[in-house]
Amino acid sequence: MTRFMATAAALSFVALAATACNTPQERAVGGGAIGAAGGALVGQAIGGNTGATVAGAVIGGLAGAMIGAGTAPGECRYHRYDSRGRPMYDRNGRPVTYLAPCQ
Repeated sequence: MTRFMATAAALSFVALAATACNTPQERAVGGGAIGAAGGALVGQAIGGNTGATVAGAVIGGLAGAMIGAGTAPGECRYHRYDSRGRPMYDRNGRPVTYLAPCQ
């Protein structure tokens, strides 16, 4: 049971770190890490040996990296500010925004 809890804690830290990723490269790394960890667990559960664990980690890591890179946002919405640093609003009271590549 303690081994399961340690694995679950490690996976939750990886998942938490991956949520802050915005660029396709960051999303690919985060998705690859989550996929590799999940694939290793599934490979161990199915095969029960080191070869199955490694194969699951490799397959999961590749799949996670491809999915992570493919789901990255291409453009982000930013708020426009005036020269004093105050947010700008249109005549209907909505914030003025613009689209630009994510940073």
